[in-house]
Amino acid sequence: VQLQASGGGLVQAGGSLRLSCQASGRAFSNYAMGWFRRAPGKERVIIAHITKSGNAAYYVDSVKGRFTVSRDNAKNAVYLQMNNLRPEDTAVYFCAAGVMDGIRWYEDYDWGRGTQVTVSS
Repeated sequence: VQLQASGGGLVQAGGSLRLSCQASGRAFSNYAMGWFRRAPGKERVIIAHITKSGNAAYYVDSVKGRFTVSRDNAKNAVYLQMNNLRPEDTAVYFCAAGVMDGIRWYEDYDWGRGTQVTVSS
């Protein structure tokens, strides 16, 4: 599945952004979807993921309560609503299609190009 993330930009601390990831190709609903980010000088890490049906989502502690992942399988899209953004959220954000093992993200299959999010203090 081909993926393209969008919606990044420059925002002040405390602000909000909504990232979108549009998929095309193989059946989107067959995949769990994950959002990852790579901060300057750091490795890419997963921050949120959602089940194939969208009935459950999981977050790392640093974004829990501020970020919400959702998906619309009819539109082949997954979203990341980011509220109360902090300077430490500055990163390139990526979406990925993959598979879960229980509630854990297990393996990535496809990646999209990232979108830059910059949060100023």
